[in-house]
Amino acid sequence: MPQQGTMTAMSKAMQDCVEACMSCHSVCEETMSSCMQLGGQAQMQIMRTLMDCAETTRMCADMMMRRSPMSTEMCAMCAKACEMCAEACMSMPDDPQMMRCAEACRRCAESCRAMAGATM
Repeated sequence: MPQQGTMTAMSKAMQDCVEACMSCHSVCEETMSSCMQLGGQAQMQIMRTLMDCAETTRMCADMMMRRSPMSTEMCAMCAKACEMCAEACMSMPDDPQMMRCAEACRRCAESCRAMAGATM
């Protein structure tokens, strides 16, 4: 019988999702920095999308790690934020950082959809 207050180990799928979220968060932060250096070329809408995605992925990972009862819903929301960010990044296909970010966002979205129980 488990002791009160102890948690079971995270599943491999959940560990993978947390890692995908943290990786995506990091790449979005790096991409925001890159956009700031580009100046006028980086559209404000892309910056907003990057910020939303970075915050959502961080929060999603945090909620999964603490086994929040709302983590399933958060994963669904995170998948949507990641897809929106990937699409925004794809609007600058000649920028290697944007393409790297789009790929990280797509990986995270796929993992979050799986955690949310959505069909892929």
